[in-house]
Amino acid sequence: MLQTREQISTRAAFFIPGFAIACWAPLVPFAKARAGLDDALLGVLLLCLGLGSLLSMPLAGMLAARRGCRPVMLLTVVMMVLMLPVLATASTPLGIGIALLVFGAGIGAMDCVMNIQAVVVEKESGRAMMSGFHAFYSIGALSGAALVALLLSSGASALLASLVVATGVIVITAGSARWWRSERAPHEESSFALPRGVVVVIGAVCFISFLAEGSMLDWSAVFLHEVRGVALAHAGWGFVAFNIAMTCARLFGDSVVNRLGSSKAVLAGGLLACGGFVLATLVPSFAVAMMGYALVGIGCANIVPVMFSLAGRQTRMPASAAIPAVTTLGYAGVLLGPAAIGFIAQHWSLSVAFLIAAALLACVAVIGSRLRVD
Repeated sequence: MLQTREQISTRAAFFIPGFAIACWAPLVPFAKARAGLDDALLGVLLLCLGLGSLLSMPLAGMLAARRGCRPVMLLTVVMMVLMLPVLATASTPLGIGIALLVFGAGIGAMDCVMNIQAVVVEKESGRAMMSGFHAFYSIGALSGAALVALLLSSGASALLASLVVATGVIVITAGSARWWRSERAPHEESSFALPRGVVVVIGAVCFISFLAEGSMLDWSAVFLHEVRGVALAHAGWGFVAFNIAMTCARLFGDSVVNRLGSSKAVLAGGLLACGGFVLATLVPSFAVAMMGYALVGIGCANIVPVMFSLAGRQTRMPASAAIPAVTTLGYAGVLLGPAAIGFIAQHWSLSVAFLIAAALLACVAVIGSRLRVD
Protein backbone atom coordinates (compact mmCIF):
# COMPACT_ATOMS: atom_id res chain seq x y z
CA MET A 1 0.00 0.00 0.00
CA LEU A 2 2.85 2.39 0.86
CA GLN A 3 4.55 1.64 -2.47
CA THR A 4 1.35 2.41 -4.35
CA ARG A 5 0.93 5.73 -2.54
CA GLU A 6 4.55 6.66 -3.25
CA GLN A 7 4.07 5.84 -6.93
CA ILE A 8 0.92 7.99 -7.14
CA SER A 9 2.62 10.85 -5.26
CA THR A 10 5.58 10.65 -7.66
CA ARG A 11 3.22 10.97 -10.63
CA ALA A 12 1.73 14.03 -8.92
CA ALA A 13 5.23 15.46 -8.50
CA PHE A 14 5.79 15.14 -12.26
CA PHE A 15 2.37 16.66 -13.02
CA ILE A 16 3.05 19.80 -10.94
CA PRO A 17 5.91 21.46 -12.92
CA GLY A 18 4.28 20.61 -16.25
CA PHE A 19 1.00 22.13 -15.05
CA ALA A 20 2.73 25.24 -13.67
CA ILE A 21 5.03 26.00 -16.60
CA ALA A 22 2.16 25.56 -19.10
CA CYS A 23 0.50 28.55 -17.43
CA TRP A 24 3.35 30.79 -18.57
CA ALA A 25 3.08 30.11 -22.32
CA PRO A 26 -0.37 31.74 -22.79
CA LEU A 27 0.72 34.65 -20.57
CA VAL A 28 3.75 35.58 -22.72
CA PRO A 29 1.80 37.94 -25.06
CA PHE A 30 0.25 39.66 -22.01
CA ALA A 31 3.68 40.20 -20.42
CA LYS A 32 5.09 41.49 -23.70
CA ALA A 33 2.31 44.05 -24.11
CA ARG A 34 2.26 45.05 -20.43
CA ALA A 35 5.99 45.81 -20.34
CA GLY A 36 6.23 47.17 -23.90
CA LEU A 37 8.85 44.59 -24.90
CA ASP A 38 10.19 44.18 -28.42
CA ASP A 39 11.01 40.73 -29.79
CA ALA A 40 14.73 40.97 -28.99
CA LEU A 41 14.22 41.95 -25.35
CA LEU A 42 11.52 39.31 -24.92
CA GLY A 43 13.97 36.70 -26.24
CA VAL A 44 16.57 37.78 -23.70
CA LEU A 45 14.04 37.65 -20.84
CA LEU A 46 12.86 34.19 -21.89
CA LEU A 47 16.44 32.96 -21.45
CA CYS A 48 16.06 33.77 -17.73
CA LEU A 49 13.62 30.85 -17.42
CA GLY A 50 16.15 28.34 -18.72
CA LEU A 51 19.05 29.98 -16.91
CA GLY A 52 17.24 29.71 -13.58
CA SER A 53 16.58 26.02 -14.24
CA LEU A 54 20.18 25.24 -15.16
CA LEU A 55 21.60 27.07 -12.15
CA SER A 56 19.24 25.38 -9.68
CA MET A 57 19.62 21.76 -10.76
CA PRO A 58 23.04 20.92 -9.26
CA LEU A 59 22.12 22.78 -6.05
CA ALA A 60 18.80 20.91 -5.87
CA GLY A 61 20.59 17.58 -6.13
CA MET A 62 22.93 18.50 -3.29
CA LEU A 63 20.08 19.68 -1.07
CA ALA A 64 18.02 16.56 -1.80
CA ALA A 65 20.97 14.37 -0.81
CA ARG A 66 21.45 16.27 2.43
CA ARG A 67 17.84 16.97 3.40
CA GLY A 68 15.77 14.45 1.46
CA CYS A 69 13.57 14.99 -1.59
CA ARG A 70 10.43 16.18 0.22
CA PRO A 71 11.79 19.45 1.74
CA VAL A 72 13.37 20.48 -1.57
CA MET A 73 10.24 19.67 -3.57
CA LEU A 74 8.08 21.64 -1.13
CA LEU A 75 10.45 24.61 -1.49
CA THR A 76 10.17 24.45 -5.28
CA VAL A 77 6.37 24.42 -5.04
CA VAL A 78 6.52 27.59 -2.92
CA MET A 79 8.75 29.25 -5.53
CA MET A 80 6.36 28.34 -8.37
CA VAL A 81 3.21 29.36 -6.51
CA LEU A 82 4.65 32.74 -5.48
CA MET A 83 5.99 33.58 -8.93
CA LEU A 84 2.89 32.71 -10.99
CA PRO A 85 0.89 35.81 -9.97
CA VAL A 86 4.04 37.95 -10.30
CA LEU A 87 4.47 36.76 -13.89
CA ALA A 88 0.83 37.73 -14.53
CA THR A 89 1.27 41.27 -13.17
CA ALA A 90 4.93 42.35 -13.54
CA SER A 91 5.12 45.37 -15.81
CA THR A 92 8.86 46.07 -16.14
CA PRO A 93 11.56 44.06 -17.94
CA LEU A 94 13.53 43.76 -14.68
CA GLY A 95 10.52 42.48 -12.76
CA ILE A 96 9.64 39.92 -15.43
CA GLY A 97 13.28 38.81 -15.72
CA ILE A 98 13.67 38.24 -11.96
CA ALA A 99 10.32 36.44 -11.74
CA LEU A 100 11.28 34.17 -14.66
CA LEU A 101 14.66 33.45 -13.07
CA VAL A 102 13.06 32.38 -9.76
CA PHE A 103 10.22 30.54 -11.50
CA GLY A 104 12.71 28.71 -13.73
CA ALA A 105 14.81 27.82 -10.70
CA GLY A 106 11.75 26.28 -9.04
CA ILE A 107 10.79 24.33 -12.17
CA GLY A 108 14.36 23.11 -12.74
CA ALA A 109 14.90 22.08 -9.12
CA MET A 110 11.60 20.20 -9.09
CA ASP A 111 12.48 18.46 -12.37
CA CYS A 112 15.78 17.33 -10.89
CA VAL A 113 14.55 16.14 -7.49
CA MET A 114 11.39 14.43 -8.76
CA ASN A 115 13.63 12.29 -10.99
CA ILE A 116 15.78 11.38 -7.98
CA GLN A 117 12.62 10.26 -6.19
CA ALA A 118 11.37 8.45 -9.31
CA VAL A 119 14.59 6.43 -9.57
CA VAL A 120 14.20 5.21 -5.96
CA VAL A 121 10.50 4.40 -6.36
CA GLU A 122 11.15 2.56 -9.63
CA LYS A 123 13.98 0.53 -8.08
CA GLU A 124 11.75 -0.55 -5.19
CA SER A 125 8.95 -1.57 -7.57
CA GLY A 126 11.26 -3.89 -9.53
CA ARG A 127 9.81 -2.85 -12.90
CA ALA A 128 10.06 0.00 -15.41
CA MET A 129 7.97 2.99 -14.32
CA MET A 130 9.93 6.01 -15.54
CA SER A 131 8.05 6.54 -18.81
CA GLY A 132 4.76 6.64 -16.95
CA PHE A 133 6.15 9.20 -14.51
CA HIS A 134 7.34 11.41 -17.37
CA ALA A 135 3.96 11.04 -19.08
CA PHE A 136 2.40 12.90 -16.17
CA TYR A 137 4.65 15.90 -16.85
CA SER A 138 3.22 16.00 -20.38
CA ILE A 139 -0.32 15.51 -19.07
CA GLY A 140 0.24 18.37 -16.63
CA ALA A 141 1.48 20.61 -19.43
CA LEU A 142 -1.49 19.81 -21.67
CA SER A 143 -3.92 20.31 -18.78
CA GLY A 144 -2.36 23.59 -17.67
CA ALA A 145 -2.27 25.05 -21.17
CA ALA A 146 -5.88 24.02 -21.84
CA LEU A 147 -7.10 25.39 -18.50
CA VAL A 148 -5.41 28.78 -18.89
CA ALA A 149 -6.49 29.10 -22.53
CA LEU A 150 -10.08 28.32 -21.50
CA LEU A 151 -10.00 30.85 -18.66
CA LEU A 152 -8.51 33.60 -20.83
CA SER A 153 -10.97 32.86 -23.65
CA SER A 154 -13.87 33.18 -21.22
CA GLY A 155 -12.72 36.67 -20.22
CA ALA A 156 -10.72 35.92 -17.06
CA SER A 157 -7.73 38.16 -16.35
CA ALA A 158 -4.15 36.91 -16.53
CA LEU A 159 -3.92 37.30 -12.75
CA LEU A 160 -7.02 35.20 -12.11
CA ALA A 161 -5.78 32.48 -14.46
CA SER A 162 -2.44 32.34 -12.68
CA LEU A 163 -4.13 32.18 -9.28
CA VAL A 164 -6.32 29.28 -10.41
CA VAL A 165 -3.22 27.36 -11.55
CA ALA A 166 -1.38 28.22 -8.32
CA THR A 167 -4.33 26.95 -6.30
CA GLY A 168 -4.33 23.73 -8.31
CA VAL A 169 -0.62 23.25 -7.57
CA ILE A 170 -1.23 23.79 -3.84
CA VAL A 171 -4.12 21.29 -3.76
CA ILE A 172 -2.14 18.60 -5.60
CA THR A 173 0.87 19.17 -3.35
CA ALA A 174 -1.26 18.94 -0.20
CA GLY A 175 -2.62 15.60 -1.35
CA SER A 176 0.71 14.03 -2.33
CA ALA A 177 3.59 15.59 -0.32
CA ARG A 178 3.08 13.24 2.62
CA TRP A 179 4.46 10.35 0.52
CA TRP A 180 7.39 12.18 -1.06
CA ARG A 181 10.70 10.64 0.01
CA SER A 182 12.59 12.20 2.93
CA GLU A 183 15.61 9.94 3.48
CA ARG A 184 19.09 11.46 3.12
CA ALA A 185 22.12 10.23 1.21
CA PRO A 186 25.39 9.41 2.98
CA HIS A 187 27.49 12.52 3.63
CA GLU A 188 30.04 11.67 0.92
CA GLU A 189 27.27 11.51 -1.70
CA SER A 190 25.80 14.93 -0.94
CA SER A 191 28.23 17.20 -2.77
CA PHE A 192 28.27 18.48 -6.34
CA ALA A 193 30.24 16.38 -8.83
CA LEU A 194 30.92 16.75 -12.54
CA PRO A 195 29.55 13.92 -14.70
CA ARG A 196 32.02 11.15 -15.40
CA GLY A 197 32.20 7.73 -16.98
CA VAL A 198 28.95 6.35 -18.34
CA VAL A 199 27.05 9.34 -16.89
CA VAL A 200 28.65 11.55 -19.56
CA VAL A 201 27.29 9.28 -22.30
CA ILE A 202 23.85 9.12 -20.67
CA GLY A 203 23.85 12.93 -20.45
CA ALA A 204 24.87 13.24 -24.11
CA VAL A 205 21.98 10.98 -25.18
CA CYS A 206 19.58 13.15 -23.13
CA PHE A 207 21.11 16.30 -24.65
CA ILE A 208 20.31 15.11 -28.19
CA SER A 209 16.84 13.85 -27.28
CA PHE A 210 15.99 17.17 -25.59
CA LEU A 211 17.50 18.99 -28.60
CA ALA A 212 14.99 17.18 -30.80
CA GLU A 213 12.12 18.10 -28.44
CA GLY A 214 13.24 21.74 -28.38
CA SER A 215 13.44 21.76 -32.17
CA MET A 216 9.83 20.59 -32.37
CA LEU A 217 8.72 23.28 -29.94
CA ASP A 218 10.52 26.20 -31.59
CA TRP A 219 10.92 25.23 -35.25
CA SER A 220 8.18 22.81 -36.36
CA ALA A 221 5.64 25.57 -37.06
CA VAL A 222 8.29 27.73 -38.76
CA PHE A 223 9.22 24.84 -41.05
CA LEU A 224 5.60 24.12 -41.97
CA HIS A 225 4.90 27.77 -42.72
CA GLU A 226 8.10 28.88 -44.45
CA VAL A 227 9.14 25.65 -46.20
CA ARG A 228 5.83 23.85 -46.77
CA GLY A 229 3.69 26.98 -47.21
CA VAL A 230 1.17 26.02 -44.52
CA ALA A 231 -0.94 28.94 -43.27
CA LEU A 232 0.15 30.38 -39.93
CA ALA A 233 -3.19 29.46 -38.40
CA HIS A 234 -2.49 25.77 -39.07
CA ALA A 235 1.30 25.59 -38.69
CA GLY A 236 1.06 24.97 -34.94
CA TRP A 237 -0.59 21.59 -35.48
CA GLY A 238 2.83 20.07 -36.04
CA PHE A 239 3.81 20.55 -32.41
CA VAL A 240 0.36 19.40 -31.29
CA ALA A 241 0.84 16.13 -33.20
CA PHE A 242 4.30 15.71 -31.66
CA ASN A 243 3.11 16.47 -28.12
CA ILE A 244 0.04 14.23 -28.17
CA ALA A 245 2.03 11.35 -29.68
CA MET A 246 4.76 11.71 -27.06
CA THR A 247 2.26 11.80 -24.19
CA CYS A 248 0.43 8.68 -25.41
CA ALA A 249 3.72 6.84 -26.04
CA ARG A 250 4.88 7.58 -22.51
CA LEU A 251 1.62 6.32 -21.03
CA PHE A 252 2.32 2.93 -22.64
CA GLY A 253 6.10 3.27 -22.46
CA ASP A 254 6.67 1.26 -19.29
CA SER A 255 5.02 -1.84 -20.74
CA VAL A 256 7.07 -1.41 -23.92
CA VAL A 257 10.33 -1.12 -21.96
CA ASN A 258 9.38 -4.07 -19.74
CA ARG A 259 8.64 -6.17 -22.82
CA LEU A 260 11.51 -5.14 -25.11
CA GLY A 261 14.15 -4.20 -22.57
CA SER A 262 15.78 -0.78 -22.33
CA SER A 263 18.32 -1.37 -25.14
CA LYS A 264 15.77 -2.36 -27.79
CA ALA A 265 13.37 0.37 -26.63
CA VAL A 266 16.04 3.06 -27.11
CA LEU A 267 17.14 1.58 -30.45
CA ALA A 268 13.57 1.51 -31.77
CA GLY A 269 12.83 4.97 -30.36
CA GLY A 270 15.90 6.61 -31.86
CA LEU A 271 15.27 5.08 -35.29
CA LEU A 272 11.57 6.05 -35.22
CA ALA A 273 12.42 9.64 -34.29
CA CYS A 274 15.11 9.75 -36.98
CA GLY A 275 12.65 8.45 -39.56
CA GLY A 276 10.05 10.97 -38.45
CA PHE A 277 12.42 13.89 -39.03
CA VAL A 278 13.38 12.52 -42.46
CA LEU A 279 9.75 12.03 -43.50
CA ALA A 280 8.65 15.48 -42.34
CA THR A 281 11.66 17.12 -44.01
CA LEU A 282 11.88 15.38 -47.37
CA VAL A 283 8.25 14.55 -48.29
CA PRO A 284 6.35 17.70 -49.42
CA SER A 285 3.02 16.87 -47.82
CA PHE A 286 1.30 18.40 -44.80
CA ALA A 287 -0.27 15.04 -43.86
CA VAL A 288 3.10 13.28 -44.07
CA ALA A 289 4.68 16.04 -42.00
CA MET A 290 2.05 15.47 -39.30
CA MET A 291 2.86 11.76 -39.36
CA GLY A 292 6.56 12.55 -39.22
CA TYR A 293 6.22 14.83 -36.21
CA ALA A 294 4.09 12.21 -34.47
CA LEU A 295 6.82 9.63 -35.10
CA VAL A 296 9.40 11.99 -33.58
CA GLY A 297 7.18 12.25 -30.50
CA ILE A 298 6.71 8.47 -30.25
CA GLY A 299 10.40 7.84 -30.81
CA CYS A 300 11.72 10.39 -28.33
CA ALA A 301 9.09 9.58 -25.69
CA ASN A 302 10.91 6.81 -23.85
CA ILE A 303 14.56 7.60 -24.52
CA VAL A 304 14.95 10.13 -21.70
CA PRO A 305 13.00 8.06 -19.12
CA VAL A 306 15.21 5.04 -19.90
CA MET A 307 18.32 7.21 -19.55
CA PHE A 308 17.19 8.43 -16.11
CA SER A 309 16.64 4.83 -15.05
CA LEU A 310 20.16 3.96 -16.23
CA ALA A 311 21.57 6.98 -14.40
CA GLY A 312 19.95 5.72 -11.22
CA ARG A 313 21.34 2.20 -11.66
CA GLN A 314 24.92 3.00 -12.71
CA THR A 315 27.66 2.75 -10.07
CA ARG A 316 30.18 5.29 -11.39
CA MET A 317 28.50 8.11 -9.44
CA PRO A 318 25.88 8.24 -6.66
CA ALA A 319 22.37 8.81 -8.01
CA SER A 320 22.09 12.06 -6.03
CA ALA A 321 24.93 13.47 -8.17
CA ALA A 322 24.26 11.62 -11.44
CA ILE A 323 20.60 12.65 -11.81
CA PRO A 324 21.29 16.43 -11.51
CA ALA A 325 24.19 16.06 -13.98
CA VAL A 326 22.03 14.24 -16.53
CA THR A 327 19.12 16.66 -16.00
CA THR A 328 21.40 19.67 -16.52
CA LEU A 329 22.91 18.23 -19.71
CA GLY A 330 19.42 17.47 -20.99
CA TYR A 331 18.17 20.99 -20.34
CA ALA A 332 21.25 22.37 -22.05
CA GLY A 333 19.94 20.59 -25.15
CA VAL A 334 16.58 22.36 -24.79
CA LEU A 335 18.33 25.74 -24.58
CA LEU A 336 21.20 25.30 -27.05
CA GLY A 337 19.51 22.97 -29.53
CA PRO A 338 16.96 25.38 -31.01
CA ALA A 339 19.65 28.06 -31.23
CA ALA A 340 21.92 25.63 -33.10
CA ILE A 341 19.05 24.75 -35.45
CA GLY A 342 18.62 28.45 -36.17
CA PHE A 343 22.35 28.92 -36.81
CA ILE A 344 22.44 26.01 -39.26
CA ALA A 345 19.24 27.20 -40.95
CA GLN A 346 20.73 30.66 -41.37
CA HIS A 347 23.86 29.33 -43.08
CA TRP A 348 22.31 26.44 -45.04
CA SER A 349 18.60 25.75 -44.63
CA LEU A 350 16.07 24.56 -42.08
CA SER A 351 15.78 21.29 -43.99
CA VAL A 352 19.51 20.65 -43.55
CA ALA A 353 19.22 21.47 -39.84
CA PHE A 354 16.38 18.94 -39.42
CA LEU A 355 18.33 16.26 -41.30
CA ILE A 356 21.31 16.83 -38.99
CA ALA A 357 18.93 16.36 -36.04
CA ALA A 358 17.77 13.11 -37.67
CA ALA A 359 21.38 11.91 -37.98
CA LEU A 360 22.02 12.71 -34.31
CA LEU A 361 18.95 10.69 -33.31
CA ALA A 362 20.28 7.75 -35.34
CA CYS A 363 23.48 8.03 -33.29
CA VAL A 364 21.36 8.08 -30.11
CA ALA A 365 19.67 4.86 -31.24
CA VAL A 366 23.01 3.08 -31.60
CA ILE A 367 24.86 4.55 -28.61
CA GLY A 368 21.92 4.49 -26.23
CA SER A 369 21.09 0.87 -27.05
CA ARG A 370 24.66 -0.20 -26.25
CA LEU A 371 24.83 1.40 -22.80
CA ARG A 372 25.37 -1.09 -20.00
CA VAL A 373 25.34 -0.10 -16.33
CA ASP A 374 24.36 -3.31 -14.48
